[in-house]
Amino acid sequence: MSYMQSEIKEQPQALERLLSEESANIARVAAALHAKQPAVILIAARGTSDNAATYAKYLVGLVNHTIVALAAPSLTTLYGASVNLAHAAVIGISQSGRSPDVVEVMQQAHKAGALTIGITNNPDSPLAQAVQYPIDLHAGEEKALPATKTYTSSLAALALLSAYLASSQPLLDGLAALPVAMQAVLQVEPVMADAARRLREASRCVCLARGINYATALESALKLKETCYLGAEPYSTADFMHGPFAVIEPGFPALLFAPPGRAQAAMVEMAKALSQRGATSIIIGRDQELLKLATVPVPMPVDVDELLSPIPYIVPAQLFALHLAQARGGDPDAPRGLHKVTLTR
Repeated sequence: MSYMQSEIKEQPQALERLLSEESANIARVAAALHAKQPAVILIAARGTSDNAATYAKYLVGLVNHTIVALAAPSLTTLYGASVNLAHAAVIGISQSGRSPDVVEVMQQAHKAGALTIGITNNPDSPLAQAVQYPIDLHAGEEKALPATKTYTSSLAALALLSAYLASSQPLLDGLAALPVAMQAVLQVEPVMADAARRLREASRCVCLARGINYATALESALKLKETCYLGAEPYSTADFMHGPFAVIEPGFPALLFAPPGRAQAAMVEMAKALSQRGATSIIIGRDQELLKLATVPVPMPVDVDELLSPIPYIVPAQLFALHLAQARGGDPDAPRGLHKVTLTR
């Protein structure tokens, strides 16, 4: 078993550790955030962590009615710009906690008067030391280069923060049920392995979602690029119809993430459009009529709140990337030219 496969399978236990060992700390961070009453929350991140930030953009906007924006680290690291952050909170997300640009943004944010929070899998890292309120993911060492369990743990940490900030018991209850749900989702691995063998000759694909699962489209495309060297492009279905849909031709691969909820209707329309053009569609969802439109239907065995759905719905994409890399003769643990810690400024 590869490290990546092992770490995908460890995600239920990683979430359980986060919930049991960090909830009290996250509740304290939420109390500090509530006292600050920030006008805006900025998030500094790169790569997979940037996709977690996109999830927070939707979640915190929906649940906490607060604007979330992604920071531009080069404003600090390249241009030395001084931004007024006195009425802001800034969250840094880095699994390693060693991304120099993220750390520098957090240091400057603290000097500018922002409340600073760091989400990392390394409590002794420079990021954890640079912020007022560090949050430890408790995911355990991640040996594979592609982030899997640290990504879903980052999403869960952000969801916990949002839930405590809103005093939302339904969201907290949904989070408490996630480890069991994640264990059940691992059952789709044979389906994703078959899909990978079917598409092992593909050179490009699109990853599509709408609303809060736009983060899932982004993260799935990143996993396919870095593990399989596939030209995978992520889109919101709304953006995809504004021009990029022209690339669809018979056999063109498309992954669709379509959990039950407000965004599902848009995914049904997209699935119909792809079917009419003869695309090879992998549809991940629960609605039986929607799944009938798929070339490769992936019935999800769990029903979760749409707000939390990006956590279990990324798992089939992780498994697809793992098996596609292996089907193409690659090593998913060590993609070419990449390193676990990327030192950018």
